[in-house]
Amino acid sequence: MKIRARTNAIVRARIVKGLTQRDLAKLSGLSFAYISLLERAVKPVGPATAKKISELLEQPIDNLFTIE
Repeated sequence: MKIRARTNAIVRARIVKGLTQRDLAKLSGLSFAYISLLERAVKPVGPATAKKISELLEQPIDNLFTIE
C-alpha cells in the first residue's frame, strides 16, 4: 500500500493558503526537496505525513492523497 499525493489538489490547496513549497516545508518539518517530490507524486508518503500536510492545508486527507 502506498499513499500518493493528488498533485493538483496539493498545489492548489497550498497556493490558496498563500504558502510556497518552502513555507510548507518549514511548517511541516519536512525538507523543501521532499515537498517538491511529494507534489509531483514521485515520492509516496506515510500516514503521519499525509495527516500533517492535510491538517496544515486544512483539507480532508482524501482530497489530497490517494491510496494505491
